[in-house]
Amino acid sequence: MTSSDGSTPSRPHDAATRLVTAGRDTKAQKGFVNPPVFHGSTVLYPTAEDLHAHRAEFTYGRHGSPTTRALQDVLMALEGPQCAGVGLAPSGLAAISTTLLAVLKAGDHLLVCDNAYRPTRNFCDNMLKRYGIETNYFDPLIGAGIETLFKPNTRAVLVEAPGSQSFEMPDVRAISAVAHARGALMIDDNTWATALYHRSLEQGVDISMQAGTKYIGGHSDIMFGTISANAKAWPLVQEAIRLLGVCAGPDDVYLALRGVRTLSVRLAQHHRSGLEIARWLGARPEVARVLHPGLETDPGHAIWKRDFTGASGLFSIVLKPVPQTAVDAMLNALTLFGMGFSWGGFESLAIPFDCSDYRSATEWSPGGPTLRLHIGLENLDDLKADLDRGFAALKAAL
Repeated sequence: MTSSDGSTPSRPHDAATRLVTAGRDTKAQKGFVNPPVFHGSTVLYPTAEDLHAHRAEFTYGRHGSPTTRALQDVLMALEGPQCAGVGLAPSGLAAISTTLLAVLKAGDHLLVCDNAYRPTRNFCDNMLKRYGIETNYFDPLIGAGIETLFKPNTRAVLVEAPGSQSFEMPDVRAISAVAHARGALMIDDNTWATALYHRSLEQGVDISMQAGTKYIGGHSDIMFGTISANAKAWPLVQEAIRLLGVCAGPDDVYLALRGVRTLSVRLAQHHRSGLEIARWLGARPEVARVLHPGLETDPGHAIWKRDFTGASGLFSIVLKPVPQTAVDAMLNALTLFGMGFSWGGFESLAIPFDCSDYRSATEWSPGGPTLRLHIGLENLDDLKADLDRGFAALKAAL
């Protein structure tokens, strides 16, 4: 790997350094640190011969530009040497749907962890079913026991590590080993930790997806998705992107490129703040349980410690039984924690959730109301004071 000035480092750079240096060519950019935003559809060829041969670095706006190339280079450097290519999509869900359409065909069978992002399930249960693809769901804690669920036509396994609501931690290594032994591809939704804290392609995953809307963007101002694949799976992903016409807009690509440069420092703060608030909440009398694999008390902690180098700011809590009106009073009293269906930005968020109506392989029965929290970049004492205010409103509503 070469640096932005064209020199070769004496030793491999750390991930934090690669986030800053990869995808930069200051000479080509006339000395500017950042590449320009290329807004364009048409690419002109200098001669008829070049046109006939499609002889150009870039051929059409949908197929990429110097701006998209710069972002892809950064993401490939972050994913590590197992990454053969990175596709860019207009949303996280588009990354998921493109991936599944890339690897599946009519008559195939797909295994999906039961804690998957609900829109993933909706795509499987509607669009894939319409195309004659069968989906079965499995306990995310099944590990190597998943072998009993394979069929002769099982083509792929999809996991979320951890699930972005209930936070069960699947054993990616064990499941990947079984999938590969049975000739199936392993797919991972890696949005929670990103490739900075979980290099899943090095742990047996063939395709790693992210909602770049979250931590890659980091500022709650883009919709964006990424699809990273190893050498075995990348040709399938590349073909699907071309056939489906999947592309991301130039401004979102640029904002993702801007966001990824600070991913290391932002995620480190989310990690620290998230764990501190999680431990603080675990000691609260109103809280029955904290769902965070980074906590030593969490059932998934051993796998997290083995496979991950950090955690993000997203986790959930189970409250002791109270009426929904009391939970709503708590949420309405919060001033720093907003209510919104996303995460990964600089701001803190809190939403209620209930998995019970769409789980099919496992039962979701936490024993009390559940809240998902995203811990942003605010001062921790201010966040604790805000949660104190919320818990006071909860008690007053009883």
